[in-house]
Amino acid sequence: MIEVVRPGPLATVQDLGRPGLAHLGVPRSGAADERALRLANRLVGNPEGAAGVELTLGGAVLRFHRAAWIAVTGAPLALRIGGRGYGTNAPCHVPSGASVEFGMPGSGLRSYLAVRGGLAVGEVLGSRSTDLLSGLGPAPLQAGDRLPLGSVTRLDPITVDVAPGSSFPETPVLRVLPGPRDGWFAPDALRTLTSAVYEVSPDSNRVGVRLDGPALRRSRQGELGSEGMVTGSVQVPPSGLPIVFLADHPTTGGYPVVAVLASASVPDAAQLRPGQRVRFGS
Repeated sequence: MIEVVRPGPLATVQDLGRPGLAHLGVPRSGAADERALRLANRLVGNPEGAAGVELTLGGAVLRFHRAAWIAVTGAPLALRIGGRGYGTNAPCHVPSGASVEFGMPGSGLRSYLAVRGGLAVGEVLGSRSTDLLSGLGPAPLQAGDRLPLGSVTRLDPITVDVAPGSSFPETPVLRVLPGPRDGWFAPDALRTLTSAVYEVSPDSNRVGVRLDGPALRRSRQGELGSEGMVTGSVQVPPSGLPIVFLADHPTTGGYPVVAVLASASVPDAAQLRPGQRVRFGS
């Protein structure tokens, strides 16, 4: 068991989500930064989709009631096990009874904890992920929660000492492709999107990154019928200010999508902090 002593600002259980159920109105959810969760699991010999903990701005304290191997990836932060400092992006051994303390990341937003064997909380529709939009999956972690650990038998041995960390530029550039409704916008809308600097709004969350900056003008007015949405969609409400959909986005939406992030840029979007500046590139 892992006991949650302090969850930090927001800590949730995440795996790779619930793909293939959007036609039933079930969002995929899962880790906002899949790349970081996959790496953490590989470092401790887990399958890439094993459930771990997604920490938003760190700040958590977890007590381990059995010895375990862990790895922490994503936004880099100070990591202490039993009061001793350890590095991220590397397997670390946690003795039975020791507490693991997470500081606040200096850059990036979300860090990921993988434990060898994975977290064995109950599945909902084939996933252990917390979906903050639909309410599916376990509730966000609270002090006193206890997380069961899975079996470590039949797992691959731990063979990696350390992995390169991700870079977190001060003003990242997210690559976009034209969206399915770019024709609803003025001819200069995509040029505006890819030449301006936007700022991440404090209203951002796992559903989407809300941006402040130049508004994107529409050339076509009227209502758009609800249509399917994918992670990375850049949706534009009547304000003209874009929203980049993340893991907990709804399966459908009624505002036009001017662009869609390239898959490789989705993890970068998931690490954007409120107040941070971001650019888009083609």
